[in-house]
Amino acid sequence: MSYQDYAGATAVGIRGKDYVVLAAEKRISYGGFIVSKSGKKVYKITDYIGIALAGLFADMQAISKMLRAEIEYHSLVVGRRMSVRAAAKLLANILYSNKYFPFLSETLIGGIEPDGTPRLYVMDPLGSLIEDDYAAIGSGAPVAIGVLEKDYRSDLDADAARQLAIDAIKAAIARDAISGDGIDLLVIKRTDKGVESKDESIRL
Repeated sequence: MSYQDYAGATAVGIRGKDYVVLAAEKRISYGGFIVSKSGKKVYKITDYIGIALAGLFADMQAISKMLRAEIEYHSLVVGRRMSVRAAAKLLANILYSNKYFPFLSETLIGGIEPDGTPRLYVMDPLGSLIEDDYAAIGSGAPVAIGVLEKDYRSDLDADAARQLAIDAIKAAIARDAISGDGIDLLVIKRTDKGVESKDESIRL
């Protein structure tokens, strides 16, 4: 099978003035065969960092476990939380160090910095790192990015961005046979009390 046969998925990320929204559909498929309708592609790494992935499911799980372990180790050794920017650079280095045997996964990483700044980064399987306000990855990305570009505004609140992420994933599901079966969401938001994160799952 080619990389595209394994990379069936759609995930999107949106950054606003005080939040980050990550979303992905739930279908796990290899080629034309649907392995599962309840796959998890959005992971809450800490209370302030999350990732969404598209690609080979085993590699998605491995990336989430490695990143979580590295961030927890850093917190124990250094005594303070790792910034979102540092976590993104760390993951990019991990991916690039495996460039000869790469993880077959694209990655979105987002969260809230200690100073309250929201961050969203997109990475390819080799670890190229790009910061953006919104992004879409996976086989359904060509459809999802069209919805995001049409309706994204920098002044969207978290609820409107959540709905935009849902609309983008739904549009991709309607046109991409490898995506489907529901949507997982993670909203990380800056509040007066600190950082709040909420994840949810929607069945379609």
